Amino acid sequence: MPNRKHPAVALFAAIFAATIVNVAHAGAREEGRLLTATEVLEEVRAMPDVRLPDTLLAHAYGIAVIPDVTKVAFIFGGRHGSGVLSVRDKLTSPWSNPVFISLTGGSWGFQAGAQSSDIILVFTTKTGIEGIAGGKLTLGADASVATGPVGRQGSAATDLAFNAEIYSYARTRGLFGGIALDGSVIAIDRSANRSFYHKSSVTASEIFSGQAPAAPETAQRFLERLAKATGTSMRSSPAPQADVPATAGQSPGAPPTAEPARTYPLEEQKK
Repeated sequence: MPNRKHPAVALFAAIFAATIVNVAHAGAREEGRLLTATEVLEEVRAMPDVRLPDTLLAHAYGIAVIPDVTKVAFIFGGRHGSGVLSVRDKLTSPWSNPVFISLTGGSWGFQAGAQSSDIILVFTTKTGIEGIAGGKLTLGADASVATGPVGRQGSAATDLAFNAEIYSYARTRGLFGGIALDGSVIAIDRSANRSFYHKSSVTASEIFSGQAPAAPETAQRFLERLAKATGTSMRSSPAPQADVPATAGQSPGAPPTAEPARTYPLEEQKK
């Protein structure tokens, strides 16, 4: 007689297999999003006449790259896209591991059509970063936002003062320049972060402060481009425990005392 599995066992096996496939696909999807964001940053930095001003980048406490933001309009319009955000607590500090975010906004008036843009947001104050408390930030309401200056004239303008907490840019059909995003909402993409960092309860604060699991290698290229664009060093990897000598008063072989991790008030809302 053939060995037949019980229907319940077969169903469980099928569900388990489907879950594994979905998790693998989800991780690949988030890595693809991060690679696309890296390409956007590289291509924009390669535009000598209309790129983001170096002065502005050097004063950035956070940079978000949101590729392929789709805007569809017919009288009433809306835009939506997914990207990544990295922050730093000092202008000379290394950039944090990326947190996945989404951008959603609406508009009204006589309009029709559809277009896709790559959007970059530059946060010039810690207040703008900390404003994502609860997992969401409304541009123009929770933090002031302005269309970003570009090129050499933009560098001269930003040398004087930073009058907005966030500067916004868009690249559409090869054209690059500032964009008005008042009323748009930035939200932490909890599902994407869980998939990318392989931790079901990971929070934005843990990722920003380095308490989350190590990021996959795809994050390193993005962080390298950010470091190069802003003139900062890369975050160094911790030395192996066996190579660290014991300090006075510390037992040999005991783990070294770690410096307290930086924290950011960026906890997601609980559903």
